[in-house]
Amino acid sequence: MTERNSRKYAVVDLEATSASSSASIIQVGIVIIENDRIVETYATDVNPHEKLSEAIVNLTGITDERLTKAPDFSEVAADIYELIADCVFVAHNVKFDANLLAEHLFLEGYELLTPRVDTVELAQVFYPTFEKYSLGNLTELLGIELSDAHTAIADAKATAELFLRLKKKMAALPRLTLEKILAFSDSLLYESRLPIEEVFEASSSQLTSEFQEVAGLVLRKEEPVLNERRLSQDFATNIALLNLENRTKQLEFAALISERFEEKKASFIEAQSGIGKTYGYLLPLLARAQTEQIIVSVPTKVLQDQIMANEVQALREVFHINCHSLKSPQNYLKLDSFYESLARNDDNRLINRYKMQLLVWLLETKTGDLDEIRQKQRYAAYFDEIKHDGRLSKHSLFYDCDFWQRSYQKSQNSRLIITNHAYLLTRIEDDKAFVENNILVVDEAQKLFLTLEQFSQSQVNMTKTLQILNQLLENSQDILEKRLLESIQFELNHVLTLFHKQGKKQLKAEDVSRLRQNLTELALPELTDLQYLFSDVFSDFWFEEDFSLDHRIVLLKSARLDFIDFTNFLPPTKKTYLVSATLRISPQVSLANLLGFTTFSFDSVPGDKSDQQAIWVDSSMPDISELTDLDYERLLTERLLALSELQQPMLVLFNSKKTMFAVSELLDEAGFSHLTQDKNGTPFNVKRRFDRGETNLLLGTGSFWEGVDFVEQERLIEVITRLPFDNPENFFVKKLNRRLRQEEKSPFYDYALPSAILRLRQAIGRTKRKSKQLSAVLILDSRIIHKRYGKVISDALSAQFALASQNFQKILAEIADFLV
Repeated sequence: MTERNSRKYAVVDLEATSASSSASIIQVGIVIIENDRIVETYATDVNPHEKLSEAIVNLTGITDERLTKAPDFSEVAADIYELIADCVFVAHNVKFDANLLAEHLFLEGYELLTPRVDTVELAQVFYPTFEKYSLGNLTELLGIELSDAHTAIADAKATAELFLRLKKKMAALPRLTLEKILAFSDSLLYESRLPIEEVFEASSSQLTSEFQEVAGLVLRKEEPVLNERRLSQDFATNIALLNLENRTKQLEFAALISERFEEKKASFIEAQSGIGKTYGYLLPLLARAQTEQIIVSVPTKVLQDQIMANEVQALREVFHINCHSLKSPQNYLKLDSFYESLARNDDNRLINRYKMQLLVWLLETKTGDLDEIRQKQRYAAYFDEIKHDGRLSKHSLFYDCDFWQRSYQKSQNSRLIITNHAYLLTRIEDDKAFVENNILVVDEAQKLFLTLEQFSQSQVNMTKTLQILNQLLENSQDILEKRLLESIQFELNHVLTLFHKQGKKQLKAEDVSRLRQNLTELALPELTDLQYLFSDVFSDFWFEEDFSLDHRIVLLKSARLDFIDFTNFLPPTKKTYLVSATLRISPQVSLANLLGFTTFSFDSVPGDKSDQQAIWVDSSMPDISELTDLDYERLLTERLLALSELQQPMLVLFNSKKTMFAVSELLDEAGFSHLTQDKNGTPFNVKRRFDRGETNLLLGTGSFWEGVDFVEQERLIEVITRLPFDNPENFFVKKLNRRLRQEEKSPFYDYALPSAILRLRQAIGRTKRKSKQLSAVLILDSRIIHKRYGKVISDALSAQFALASQNFQKILAEIADFLV
């Protein structure tokens, strides 16, 4: 006990002439911690006898003139060594600070052999849901003072406070959890396990009331069901209780929700973005529904998480509403699989660190949703191993606390359920009673039609599929089975070669027939996905490419010939609402008809022309079709760098991941700080970081067009890189065009063009979410000006927003004036 209490820690931060191992020290900050208290501090400048770079001067605020008056390192080496020689060396990124200081001390005759502890890795373990672990980010999240960042003593003091917070958090953990963490702690850098061991020695084996032990794992207990408070029948009263401002358009929208409540037929309600539709339907329905569940479906998991974090959290706090966010099984941790993974000590240091993170996370999570672990993409294979598969044995050690089963039960007992379109369709197919006689709200309903089409498709990753076939062939002992597997492997390689070398995306009928025949004769669980893809329900088969940051993924897809009729798919509900800012596609094509509705009501809350948003079209942008990919990417990058000089938050929307990643690389080469979806994290993660002001530039695609709101920024520039037309070669587009032609409608003017306009309106609406928000929208596609159909687009946009066409230099000046 005496030894433990007497352990000292020296928290060290250095500023240096560069980040390289050969750098010279220019500043030293040291904080001594003993018995969990700061007992001494030390700070000094050091003369490096070399000129500082402009980058270091800007970063640290230290000047050459100041350092000429500072002592040489040789003059302070003895004091530094004497102060820290009997301590554990602690730093944020300890490798740099410890190695650099040890080298400088060695040259002066002092050998520094102290144990080392890294607060970066400790923070990653004990704060498992954070997205970024820089000192600046951690101090902001934990409320630690860091008023003079990148000066050695200020950073050392902040790191010391962080270290004390970490030890305090460790001390609050159950002894059993700390014991399991220590089993993997050799995978931590250097001797970072030491403070964990120190806390473990003093820990109590007694579990506090919020935890339970199951098969040696400590989990957070389920939260009790809340006693709900009755909502007022008056919408304005409920809004006031939530401490929100009254909005005229929101009130009109809420009145329509109430007015249509007793009608049996489906209600389509269109209302512009930014009026607060979520509260507009939740509050009236919660006030009026007595016994029915309210099921809200949104297009993406990002928006699902956003609603849970914002509107639903407020409803819980004020009205104690019992609500559950429902996702597919794969989103949840399977405790059985995680338990099995703990039984082995992997060679991979990163996997072992994830195990430690998850042990801490199990004490915090209320849902078991793996999306809460923000850095899991760094080793996705491990999370594929431990995610839930939707199956649970009654003999499972964790049967009574399984996260997926718990989610399923909550979905039956909660008054309000938030889900996403993809899982809504899956759940209805498996369990019609899920929505039967309940209230269903389909938010961003225009996305449901596309989700229905994706639901009617199947796909496999070709690389993974061929790897599975290879593995099966290696292990197969049966001659017939082996021949069938070889035949399937040959056929897939053949069609894949035709795709790569000749660009043949579509599979021929005879190829499909041979694959089907061979697959039906095998009963191997590893081929279930491939067998389903070639099942008789599908009629079309083709290859598609998807791009990630590091590689290209080839997908084999299949689809039904006909569209799913949503009205036949959906069981009878007490009431169905379909709401969005854009429900009318064109005079000839309506969303209601596409979904199969023949009887329905349609209401619209008229929108106001916004003076808080303005649109510019860059008339000096060349015709995109005449540019090479590289020229186009460079041109976009030049525009973004010029816009960045306005020093305003900027959201850039791409249609293509490939182009987005290429522009991101060019920005990296230019040394410009930015965040890129799927490169720096999931859409949800990068948006949160952008909202916190980590950088002024966010590159996104997909859900950022229609499913994510930007409310934190008072001023925002939104850049639309290209008009959002569907790819004419896309299977869905071809399928829809075929249907429209059969109905004697124009695929382009009745659907493709109006759909592009709807997407533009949706994208622009993402940045008009509160009354005083200003956003400037720049469209870098001159087809609006030069193409015959461009006038249709400009007329539609100018009906809602101020719209101007200018050359880029004039646009820069006008945006600067607009955002003042």
